[in-house]
Amino acid sequence: MLEALFHESPTGLMVLDRELRILRISASTPVLRTAPPEEIIGRHFTEVYDISGPGEVEAMLHGVLERGAPIRGRLVGARRKGARGPECQFRVSASRLEDGQGKILGVLAEIVDVTEREKVRTRLRVLGSVRERTGRTLDVVATCEELVQAVVPDLADIAVVEVVDAVVRGEEPPPSPLGRDVPLRRAAVGRSGGEEQVQAHPVGDVRSLPFPTPYAQTLTDLKPRLVALGPETPWLAAVPPRAEVIRASGAHSLITTPLTLRGTVLGLLSLYRTDQADVYDQRDVTLAVAVAAHTALCIDNARRYTREHTIALTIQRHLLLPQPATGTTVETAHLYVPSDVGGGGSFDTFALSGGRTALVVGEVAGQGIHAVTTMGQIRTATHSLAALGLEPDELLARLNDTAISLAQERAVLPPDDPMPLTGSCAYAVYDPLAQTCTIALAGHPPPVIAHPDGSTEILHLPSGPPLGSTEGPPFAAGKVPLTDGSVLAFYNPSLLSQSADVLPRVLAHTDRPLQDLCDDVLYRLGNDIRHSEVILLLARTHPFPADQVAAWPLDYHPEAVATARAHTQQQLTHWGVDEETTYTTELIVSELITNAIRYGAPPVHLRLIKDRTLTCEVRDSNSLAPRVRHAKTVDEGGRGLSIIAQLTQNWGVRYSPLDGKTVWAEQTLPHAPLPCPLQRP
Repeated sequence: MLEALFHESPTGLMVLDRELRILRISASTPVLRTAPPEEIIGRHFTEVYDISGPGEVEAMLHGVLERGAPIRGRLVGARRKGARGPECQFRVSASRLEDGQGKILGVLAEIVDVTEREKVRTRLRVLGSVRERTGRTLDVVATCEELVQAVVPDLADIAVVEVVDAVVRGEEPPPSPLGRDVPLRRAAVGRSGGEEQVQAHPVGDVRSLPFPTPYAQTLTDLKPRLVALGPETPWLAAVPPRAEVIRASGAHSLITTPLTLRGTVLGLLSLYRTDQADVYDQRDVTLAVAVAAHTALCIDNARRYTREHTIALTIQRHLLLPQPATGTTVETAHLYVPSDVGGGGSFDTFALSGGRTALVVGEVAGQGIHAVTTMGQIRTATHSLAALGLEPDELLARLNDTAISLAQERAVLPPDDPMPLTGSCAYAVYDPLAQTCTIALAGHPPPVIAHPDGSTEILHLPSGPPLGSTEGPPFAAGKVPLTDGSVLAFYNPSLLSQSADVLPRVLAHTDRPLQDLCDDVLYRLGNDIRHSEVILLLARTHPFPADQVAAWPLDYHPEAVATARAHTQQQLTHWGVDEETTYTTELIVSELITNAIRYGAPPVHLRLIKDRTLTCEVRDSNSLAPRVRHAKTVDEGGRGLSIIAQLTQNWGVRYSPLDGKTVWAEQTLPHAPLPCPLQRP
């Protein structure tokens, strides 16, 4: 029976004595395929096999002899002593042999060649690792680094990923065949021998592929190549730096496979084997193609994200002011930290009629192009509504209607943006003549005010629902009195979510330049905000110079026109305004006062404001809006507002629930100097 077992067993059997010398071996044992039994019998098993970790295997067999506990299915790498070629994988089981009296005779080992099975498992493990680890980030270079980490050392001893340089920047990949002059960036290199090995080119190097070589040919016909490397390989002369590294590393086998998607070229994957016992075959090429296909998809996803991110940031940079406007009565500075993916935040300051200044901070939920373009639409709507002279609460109500309309338009588009259209906004109007700031909030945190004495507080203001809401309380505004030198801080929620006490502590030093305060906030927040979009808008307020404003009450009578002209002529002469502008202003005042007396209601007031522009304001108690008429040739009237529109830079109407309406007109003063940013003494 024992003879039959050793001759007919499909698995290899080996009997070892107590010294682990081979006593008997079956015909199916792998070593007998290359050596006769007489060269094996009586020799220590380590003299017959080159084993990976021989000490561990020997200790394992001695353990079986000493303890009697069998081992099952231990994987051992080995090859015939002195044999060339790749190492084989054997699954070894061993049990102790005893005679009838319990005397230990030796060890019976069962040896099964599982080399091909293990190669299949290794390939499946490599493919699974690539699918799991590659593409976890939306970054082209990081994706390439993930790839080389997944394939080294199981699939390659050296792996090199080169990507078309335009793809790294998010541009469209070129079609196949790839032109010889198209530059590729070396994105990632992985080695099993450590990072100290010499490289042909450093990571980040950009150059076109050498021709004629397997690298260039692979990207010409988009077919993988299995190449044997040796001293006489002819094409190595075309790539001296690579040839030197290939010889120094001992690489003997190369696979090149394209990173391609839908007929376009994204890059090239090069895999090298340096272990002389392991040579690539066609099954490895098949695996490399599968790895490259998955990686190409991940790289293209990262490229698309990079392009969208670049477009979003470009749009946002064009939408945001490089420096908010600084006027006679308001100094401003800002801090803006963009997010990694482009957010929907925005800030703005712009002049309003009557020497007033609008301060706006807002953001739209979401990221990327959709959020940025939506914020651009909201910002444009804000400017348009502000030009109508609306109060802050009324402006936010109209802005909310605009957001709802935009949301309805988005709802009929393909569902490529999972975020609903919601946003927040803080809109404030500073009036330097009254030294008040009227603020309305739409789902936005209230501003922080820093008083000249260094005390700070978060303003308690009524807050309306976020923009885009169809439910919630109506919008309301709060009016805050301000003293000379007060600092208002508007911000987005991301700023205080990092550290709620940073802003009040920094603003306590109100005597410092505003930009220094913004920088100090950034430095104190540190790395906490590196992935968030942060907006901070600071405004230091001052009253309007009293000697640059003049106001008069007027009788509700036609004779008030002459009185108003006289006041205007006298005041402009006192201010040193040129005669032509003075005459034009008298004409404007005449038309405004005439309309107020003819169509308005008492009382009537005239106010002149001299800043970079000269503003004429006429207020009456009638809220009926004037409109420009297109008078006929024979009409004796109806041309007043048409004349004003021709003579002024801008004109308009603003309303007050208590004071009726104010019709205003602005003229640009000749040689008017731009105001310098004010500094506190």
